[in-house]
Amino acid sequence: MNSAISEQVMTLMKAFGKAFNRADIEGILACVTDDFEWRQAVGPDAPDGRIVSGREPVRAALAARDEHYRDMRFSEAEICMAGDERVLGTFRATGNYASGAPLDVRGVDIYTLRDGLIASKDSYWKIITP
Repeated sequence: MNSAISEQVMTLMKAFGKAFNRADIEGILACVTDDFEWRQAVGPDAPDGRIVSGREPVRAALAARDEHYRDMRFSEAEICMAGDERVLGTFRATGNYASGAPLDVRGVDIYTLRDGLIASKDSYWKIITP
C-alpha cells in the first residue's frame, strides 16, 4: 500500500473490494457515483471490452457475471494513488469459467474518484492461453 493514500480513499477502496469479493451488489453500488462507468476486461466494444454505465446497468452486469464466471475470488490486492483522483489497483482473480475451466489471472484496475466515490473502473487482466 502507498502511504500517500488518504484514510478516506483507503476506506472506500476496502469497502468496494470487500463488496466485490462477496458479490454484494448493494455494497458495490454504495461505493460508486450514480453515473459510474465500468469498462470490463472482456466484451464486444472495441477497444474497451464492454462498457456498462449507470447503477441499474451495473447491477444487471454484476448479476449476470455468473453466466461467465463461477466462484470468483480476488486476492493479492494492492492499491496506489496516481494523481489526486486516480487509483491503480492490482489483483489476482481465481475461480472457474462457466465451462468449468479454471480461471487464475492477474489484473489491474484503474479507478477514477469523484466526490468521495468511485466514478469509473477500467479493468485489465491477463489472457491465459493453453
